Amino acid sequence: MTDSTPAPRVLVRTEGALGRLTLNRPEAINALDRGMIEILTQTLDAWRDDTDVQIVLIDGEGERGMCAGGDVRALHAQIVGGRAEETAEFFRAEYALNALIAEYPKPVVALADGITMGGGIGLAGHAAIRIVTERSKLAMPETRIGFTPDVGGTWLLGRAPGRFGEYFGLTGQTMSGADAVYLGFADHFVPSDRLDALREALAFRADPTGPSEIVLLFDETPEPSALPALRPAIDEAFSAPTVAEIVDRLHAQGATDAAAIADLLEGLAPTALVVTLDAVREAREASGLRAALEGEYRRVLWFVNEHPDLVEGIRAQLVDKDRDPHWQPATLAELDSDAGADARAYVPRHPLF
Repeated sequence: MTDSTPAPRVLVRTEGALGRLTLNRPEAINALDRGMIEILTQTLDAWRDDTDVQIVLIDGEGERGMCAGGDVRALHAQIVGGRAEETAEFFRAEYALNALIAEYPKPVVALADGITMGGGIGLAGHAAIRIVTERSKLAMPETRIGFTPDVGGTWLLGRAPGRFGEYFGLTGQTMSGADAVYLGFADHFVPSDRLDALREALAFRADPTGPSEIVLLFDETPEPSALPALRPAIDEAFSAPTVAEIVDRLHAQGATDAAAIADLLEGLAPTALVVTLDAVREAREASGLRAALEGEYRRVLWFVNEHPDLVEGIRAQLVDKDRDPHWQPATLAELDSDAGADARAYVPRHPLF
């Protein structure tokens, strides 16, 4: 006979001084659902005062990645099914978890190995010790589905060097492990073939006792990121006050790469781009992660309740997969002069915190 009990979507166990939380949905690159968020939150709450747990490790099962993000198919089904309040509950739970990780009294180590995007950044990006590998692919790709970065992503983007926050927030481009360290999304680069040894050392090594010192034993210098060389051109274009002017500056640069970025932006949802630019710049001036999360929460629920582009973007990319979204409006030129104002000022029915 075979055991038909489904495997838990989060593996919870202790190994020595280490509390391990492993996302266990590898068939979906460990995409987060509400139940997974609840398990993570409840376990972290239980371990807060557990003297046997001195360090917490968050990682993902499988070779493809730590976490591809939230379960946006479920999000789509909720919105089109008239269950938007369930969506709001999901985001409140997820953002509370992001803040819990950032404020946790014990060191949280996150292994952002492989694909770590969207909601995965919310888990890994706010940990005390953030580790990437040569396989890491980090991104906040929300504009690709007519949406805007959340899970505290704007807080991280707003603190990236120069105008890379605007660049990665608007384009949704992927960062390598070396890029992530340079941009402030990660702290250490550890080759993937050393991760098992690192996990064992965190659990059982008594000397040195601090997790940061242990990680340094495995840390290596990656191949240099190409981003510093691109910064002058990125800063010049993405410091423009509006998305339309960013696109104009990219075209004016005359470089092939700049033209390709401009073409990419012109094909994305205009409203999502404007809202995202506004969000990243607001978060840059925010007092802390919680304030940035509150700004994201307003904008996210505005998309959920008031604007059609999110549902359309998920439909085109992940449901029907025709890759032919019909944005409303379709072009940047059709936007109102302050198209981000309604999302910026939106007041959700229930507060985030």
